[in-house]
Amino acid sequence: MILAPELRAQIEEIAGRYPDRRSALLPALHLAQRSLGGCVQADGVAEVASILGLPLAAAFGVQSYYTMFNRQPIGRYHLQLDVNVPAMLAGADALLAHLEQVLGIRAGQTTPDGLFTLSTVQDLGSCGTCPVLQVNDRYYENLTPARADELLTHLRRGQMPDWQPEAAWGSSCNILLRRRGNPKARELAEYRKTGGYQALEKALGMTPEALVAEVKAAALRGRGGAGFPAGMKWGFLPKEGNRPVYMICNADEGEPGTFKDRQIMEFDPHLLLEGLTIAGLAVGSRLGFIYIRGEFAWIAEILERAAEQARQAKLLGNDILGRGKEFEVLVHLGAGAYVCGEETALIESLEGKRGCPRVKPPFPASAGLYGCPTIVNNVETLACVPTIVQHGAEAFKKLGTPNNHGPKIFGISGHVKRPGTYEHPLGTSLDALLAEAGGVQGKLKAIIVGGLSVPILTAAEAAGLKMDYDSCLKAGTMLGSGGVIVMNETTSIPAVALRAMEFYAHESCGQCAPCSRGSHTVLALLRRLVAGRGSQADIEAVLHLCKRIKGSTLCPTGDAFSVPIEAMVRKFRPEFEALVR
Repeated sequence: MILAPELRAQIEEIAGRYPDRRSALLPALHLAQRSLGGCVQADGVAEVASILGLPLAAAFGVQSYYTMFNRQPIGRYHLQLDVNVPAMLAGADALLAHLEQVLGIRAGQTTPDGLFTLSTVQDLGSCGTCPVLQVNDRYYENLTPARADELLTHLRRGQMPDWQPEAAWGSSCNILLRRRGNPKARELAEYRKTGGYQALEKALGMTPEALVAEVKAAALRGRGGAGFPAGMKWGFLPKEGNRPVYMICNADEGEPGTFKDRQIMEFDPHLLLEGLTIAGLAVGSRLGFIYIRGEFAWIAEILERAAEQARQAKLLGNDILGRGKEFEVLVHLGAGAYVCGEETALIESLEGKRGCPRVKPPFPASAGLYGCPTIVNNVETLACVPTIVQHGAEAFKKLGTPNNHGPKIFGISGHVKRPGTYEHPLGTSLDALLAEAGGVQGKLKAIIVGGLSVPILTAAEAAGLKMDYDSCLKAGTMLGSGGVIVMNETTSIPAVALRAMEFYAHESCGQCAPCSRGSHTVLALLRRLVAGRGSQADIEAVLHLCKRIKGSTLCPTGDAFSVPIEAMVRKFRPEFEALVR
């Protein structure tokens, strides 16, 4: 037995919270890894499987799938540098070279004294404060080589400094970011003082049908990327039956360029909890989950604390505010898999399995978590619900443009003077957003407006663009998550395409050939081109593959790389051809 008795007891306690004990597998592996020095080898996995009553193969299959679970020993401090596209634009590659020189090792290696392991990762949800280094479970943002040297000095002394990032933000709506600058906003008393939970009190006096109707009337479109109407999704639930209904908040924010949901969870956790609880009441659910990406461990702690505060105040749990309604929330930590942002993969992961997307239909509304009716909504979507309930659908629809209502958080990264998060009504002009972010550094060359998975726009195409779902579609791109990545004239588009493909090829779940085989083939072609060894035939092969992969994969991951890569090559083909010459 290598796990301490108190840890075994803790795993048992966690398993008891879930309708199915297997769901405790990821939390149990996280606990075991922390207690065993950052690595769980075969005997530890076997013990976790034994505690939960799972087949050994199931536990090993899960541990080997998620990138955050280490199967080999690592240094006392695991240094993971984010090198995704916004990080690359912010100088992460130069910082990596500096760290390798100072530590005397390459990425993927451990120093001889066992103190540091250096790794590269893509997308830590910190695109507005890049470069960022994750040290064990803590983020160090806005790093420079000099700042990194200072950090290493602290670590060698056994100190983990408490450095707070300088993150730019602004809001003209005062809905989703209204408490962003208030250091007390995480506390229940402060949240209630500023109007918090008034919407929940109102919702307790409404029928589920009335709540769904109000959200439908507000035409709230999902903020996770697709823009599907939230109220319509709620309406897909079966009208009768005795199976429990589950409500899931998708907080697995893993798309490069996207860092909006973090703002809500980190600085206004009760807003999310209130929205999730109202949604649970609307769909007849008694148990909800917040599935949060594993790298956000400290934010998960913030949410746990907020949930306990709400529980103590009878705002969660049994007999909410003495009104006879019931709803409980569990915060569930993922373990590093981009594809778990897809709702069926998220459900598989929440069930304690590998995060592989399911074939649809059936859709989660009829057969989701544990085979029961399930609704999955994004963090930002749920955070809009209290405003709709408290002030009404018509007040909500006064913000935005026709068919594109309400506030939106735009995460702006790359070559701007003030990268950060900015909340404005849908339909705000891209020019206004860039101006609030301090303007472009240099001359605008290209821009991605909805996270890395949407088509790139040239500077000319982006001129005068309104940032809403319909306007972006007309411009030949998508609003997606609202992650705006700005590129000036110094940017190499082939280098951006290569870095993007490195991310997507690594994150493919491997379940279907067009995505798993196709992503690695496109990656190999781009590597050859960027290295100066490619040909015109390689460029044509990239375009051919992207065209064939679109729409042919089990989940949207195939489109997530084929659509933007095709657009980069098509719109900036002379840059790719210059590499051939």
